[in-house]
Amino acid sequence: MSNAAPRTTGQDHLWSVDEHLEDILATVRPLEPIELQLLDAQGCVLVEDVTVPVSLPPFDNSSMDGYAVRVADVGGASEEFPAVLDVVGDVAAGQADLLHVGPGQAARIMTGAPLPPGAETVVPVEWTDGGLGEGPVTGMRARALSPEGAEGHVHVYRPAEARAHVRATGSDVKAGDRALEAGTVLGPPQIALLAAIGRGTVRVRPRPRVVVMSTGSELVQPDEDLGSGQIYDSNSFALTAAARDAGAIAYRVGAVADDAETLRDTIEDQLVRADLMVTTGGVSVGAYDVVKEALSHVADEDEAGSGIDFRKLAMQPGKPQGFGSIGPDHTPLLALPGNPVSSYVSFELFVRPAIRTLMGLDDVHRPRTRAKLTADKALTSPKGRRQFLRGTYADGTVTPVGGAGSHLVAALAHADALIVVPEDVESVQPGTEVEVVLLG
Repeated sequence: MSNAAPRTTGQDHLWSVDEHLEDILATVRPLEPIELQLLDAQGCVLVEDVTVPVSLPPFDNSSMDGYAVRVADVGGASEEFPAVLDVVGDVAAGQADLLHVGPGQAARIMTGAPLPPGAETVVPVEWTDGGLGEGPVTGMRARALSPEGAEGHVHVYRPAEARAHVRATGSDVKAGDRALEAGTVLGPPQIALLAAIGRGTVRVRPRPRVVVMSTGSELVQPDEDLGSGQIYDSNSFALTAAARDAGAIAYRVGAVADDAETLRDTIEDQLVRADLMVTTGGVSVGAYDVVKEALSHVADEDEAGSGIDFRKLAMQPGKPQGFGSIGPDHTPLLALPGNPVSSYVSFELFVRPAIRTLMGLDDVHRPRTRAKLTADKALTSPKGRRQFLRGTYADGTVTPVGGAGSHLVAALAHADALIVVPEDVESVQPGTEVEVVLLG
């Protein structure tokens, strides 16, 4: 986080969506890299290229259960005139001391086992009698059940080309190759590759720790009984889930009552585990807008550069917003409005890019596209505001879901896109091409 204080403007200044986002992204900085164990690095971003130290696979090995043989010995093999070879023993995966396969010989070989010296190809067991002398078999008997199968003779009924069913050394990656580039997000396949080339730790930017808290004395936790004038706290659950979806380690704090001192104490207690703090509610102009009251003058003389700037944005929903830093480490804090749709839209537009920036990603935004509007009637939008309407997107078309109200949680649950109506547009007719933010 930069030590620079947030931009200050006149109380009547109406910020655009782009100005507010620019201010956030100009202030938030990627977290410092650390070395993590592989599983702890899942979801993190690599900060350096990873070079392959040893080829993968590191030796020629069999891709089938069967017999390692010489090509010439099975060249004319058929079911009528099978090649009959002496079985000299077994080659199992992980075996260090390898047999030598000479002319007229074969070694039983298991999938993943090294190709023994002298052998040039692998004949699948299904092309043989498995050493039983009873025609083609469908599999190989376990050594524990049939130790004699590793000796005696085997009948081979089909020829095999050189290096058939052999995984060549370095056929996956070669020593010196670049396995992964800096900037790669580590998912399960990337972690598998790192483990396969022998890397137990990796240098990454850690997943940011995000603390989410909602405010309001009217909020009750799910599973509790509602009293008169109370509602369930959905915002903290929605935004904590959204933060995790964005790649963060997110902590949810139960709703804080409308008391400025309590809120300040709670925020102070949570700073120890926060790379980013998100509050929801209490940022408008009401007499009980506790976040604004508690944080408007939070900067101390010994914490130069800290402070929260509360501003109005030319957008709907989500006009009231707050942004700045708090505490000795200048932890960034985004204060979002309390209406459920307002807070979620604000999260997608402002908090998610901040989280992705902390992670060190280059592309921090949701994908956008153009789509044809499908609706029963024209959409209306207030002049001078950029409106974000919930919608469902499919096959190049987008359909509004629910109305423009900022309290419509049910409609939000069925949306997978935001329809963007620019500031200078007051009406959008069905069939018009519109900009769409894809949420899923």
